[in-house]
Amino acid sequence: MTDQIALITGASRGLGASLARALAPTHHIVAVARTVGALEELDDSIQAAGGSATLAPMDVTNADAMAQLCRSIHDRWGGVALWLHTAVHVPPLSPAPHIDAKDWAKTVTANVSAMGHLIPFVAPLLGTDGRAVFFDDPAGAEKFHGAYGATKAAQIALARTWAAESAVSGPKVQILTPAPMPTALRARFHPGEDREALTHPDAEAARLLTLLE
Repeated sequence: MTDQIALITGASRGLGASLARALAPTHHIVAVARTVGALEELDDSIQAAGGSATLAPMDVTNADAMAQLCRSIHDRWGGVALWLHTAVHVPPLSPAPHIDAKDWAKTVTANVSAMGHLIPFVAPLLGTDGRAVFFDDPAGAEKFHGAYGATKAAQIALARTWAAESAVSGPKVQILTPAPMPTALRARFHPGEDREALTHPDAEAARLLTLLE
């Protein structure tokens, strides 16, 4: 069963949900997110297409909850073939000198600190043959994106380090760069742009999955 399990952290909306739906025909989806209602909607769409999912309504920053989940995955299936990490916290836009301390702390916790337990917990589930996928966002370097951009860059730096360390022994670690999509995250940063001109998350998920090596 390990070859058929895909763990998606941040699966309830946007790219995470689209990746879950795209993988559902070939994988059992373990969907992690905080929003129960959105996870249930995802489950409905996966079941309607003939797939199956296990819903895990929890916060990736909760180390105890994630440890329990990963232990349950090990006990039930032995491991996972894929881990796709799309969970991210997006703070309000702000000039660097005016970043709110609480917003900064929450963003660091979600986008960086959580990686400190997620990778150690999930890596054993991937073994040597599994694959972890992270998603870069070059837009994080734009003005007023300081808290988001800095923490996203730190997240990707850690992923690159892991990729280099596991290049020979496995698991395979990849970093992909999605095209701009009309997600709720992007709407917070670009409220006035033409969303019709952006790539739909379903189409982008399909494209990104073709890039898995």
